[in-house]
Amino acid sequence: MNALKTGMLMLVMTLILLAIGGAVGGRGGMTMALMFAFVMNFVSYWFSDKIVLKMYGAREVTEADAPDLYGSVRRLSTRAGLPMPKVYIINEDQPNAFATGRNPEHGAVAVTTGIQRILSRDELDGVLAHELAHIKNRDILIGTVAATIAGAISYLAQMAQWAMIFGGGRRSDDEEGGSPVAGIVMMIVAPIAAMLVQMAISRSREYGADNGGAQIAGNPMNLANALRKLQLGAARIPMHDANPATAHMFIVSPLTGGGMMSLFSTHPPMEERIARLEAMRFTR
Repeated sequence: MNALKTGMLMLVMTLILLAIGGAVGGRGGMTMALMFAFVMNFVSYWFSDKIVLKMYGAREVTEADAPDLYGSVRRLSTRAGLPMPKVYIINEDQPNAFATGRNPEHGAVAVTTGIQRILSRDELDGVLAHELAHIKNRDILIGTVAATIAGAISYLAQMAQWAMIFGGGRRSDDEEGGSPVAGIVMMIVAPIAAMLVQMAISRSREYGADNGGAQIAGNPMNLANALRKLQLGAARIPMHDANPATAHMFIVSPLTGGGMMSLFSTHPPMEERIARLEAMRFTR
């Protein structure tokens, strides 16, 4: 069901992309939108992992550098049936972690120095298993594609706005194109709709990684207990230079916000995540 929901949301986002392309430029605009999304996805597929690791100053470590962390990742990777990912440490006080890599063969797990200080070994295993579940489910690729399409939609909307301002939206009567009124509506609505869908995809994949991580670690309470500590830690210790474009990658959002902002949250409510993990304890 989680995979089906994600597939439907990705379809909706693609349709939004086509709709804004069609509203702005007719069939030619739809073709341009598809080509633009393809190019952006190609670049993201090959380079997004390197970009985000460099963005947060992640340092790759070996078993000699961090024997306990490296050993835990290797043990859990074997249990999950995954190749050994690269292991990175980020010099950051906020307790957090993320996984990246375009596929399991190019996976990477990064943890902050803060998370190593506050979690027990079992709790850290729960977090690492969650990140390995992301790699196994190819969530990094799905999230990257979703974020890229959402970015393409926003970029096309901005291009259309400038075109209308400078008269670029005028065309001859026999030239096929989109309705100006529809174009204006899409320029306003489409980026917001795309962002909402992207956030929904991210929340759905987090539930899946929680479930998969609990199975890899062997005890759902390891992750549940870790999430309680991480929620408090993230609230008390802000992350330096946290980028909203990469917030969906972390196990807990490095950003804060409530109320209406929950609609734009990249993560499900923490209470619900913990409740689902606790329910797993009684069904095992």
